[in-house]
Amino acid sequence: MSLTFHWFLPTSGDSRHVVGGGHGTPTTASGGDRPPSVGYLSQIARAAEQVGFTGALTPTGTWCEDAWLTTALVSENTEHLKFLVAFRPGLISPTLAAQMASTYQWQTGGRLLLNVVTGGESEEQRAFGDFLDKDGRYARTGEFLEVVRGLWAGRSVSLDGAHLRVERAELARLPDPVPPVYFGGSSPAAVAVAGRHSDVYLTWGEPPAQVARKLDRVRASAAEEGRTVRFGIRLHVISRDTSAEAWAQAQRLLDGFDPATVAAVQRGLHRSESEGQRRMLELHGGDRKSGDSRALEIHPGLWAGVGLVRGGAGTALVGSHAEVAELIKEYRELGIEEFVLSGYPHLEEAYWFGEGVLPLLEREGLWHHPYRSALLGPRQHEAPRATAS
Repeated sequence: MSLTFHWFLPTSGDSRHVVGGGHGTPTTASGGDRPPSVGYLSQIARAAEQVGFTGALTPTGTWCEDAWLTTALVSENTEHLKFLVAFRPGLISPTLAAQMASTYQWQTGGRLLLNVVTGGESEEQRAFGDFLDKDGRYARTGEFLEVVRGLWAGRSVSLDGAHLRVERAELARLPDPVPPVYFGGSSPAAVAVAGRHSDVYLTWGEPPAQVARKLDRVRASAAEEGRTVRFGIRLHVISRDTSAEAWAQAQRLLDGFDPATVAAVQRGLHRSESEGQRRMLELHGGDRKSGDSRALEIHPGLWAGVGLVRGGAGTALVGSHAEVAELIKEYRELGIEEFVLSGYPHLEEAYWFGEGVLPLLEREGLWHHPYRSALLGPRQHEAPRATAS
């Protein structure tokens, strides 16, 4: 099983400090250090493509730029990188979403991956004109994906559901290839939708034992539908030549967390309806642990500090390149095949991980560069051979 790695496009801004935001919290001031222009995001995307990331996740919400438009623009400045576009079903019709995905595939040469985000915050959903409760949103997501899947299969689709209604919907152009559906969520309603509709189930970076239990729930849900799903995990990463350097960087980030900002973000996150967010909060308890970064290490090499000021994914792999590679292998043993990673700042951290960790995994046959031949040409990546003089 060759592992797949994706990077992240910070469409709420980037910085040498952690940029907060998401799940009902506003972007922190550090998001203005490097504004999310197409030019800067394209730098990150090109770096990710060169070092070997398959794709890049782009978030969705009121706190960031629109994922569809941004990635369409960035795609013009890259050659091969795929875009894991996050979007919320129910805010547009399923027929239009299916059509947009087909157009995206045609215009980019098949570089769309679709991250379906149901939405865990009623207050934010209402800002978009969506007044369903959490369970209603998951039920609608199931109907939405039923329509989209049918259209992508080339069928004429009619549905008179509890939340969505379409009549004789069809696509003039089918997506080629059909984009895989990435989906996450920890509640029973989310797991049910994942088992029925997802191609890749994404979890946030909880300790391996907790992840294992969650994956078992999703496997059982998929088995009830006669399906199997692949698994991925969303994490941040701080990888350096030595463990001491990596933890020094984690300490620098923690030192930059203003206590008042931590308190304000935590108040906002505790209002979240997301089960996954609740699980993230439990990992650090909203406590800076007297400012000691190692006190927030919740599993060897897994750091919960990011979640003090950021909603959503709040844990990071921290350590030497070899130590980070070992923790990746630990998650691989659970069945994780895809890793969606990020780091602050995203341009520099893409190189730290891509040049430090990925070669170690390649030497063990666990990963290969998806675009090496296309980017460098045959044999150019190999070390030169000695010749007689």
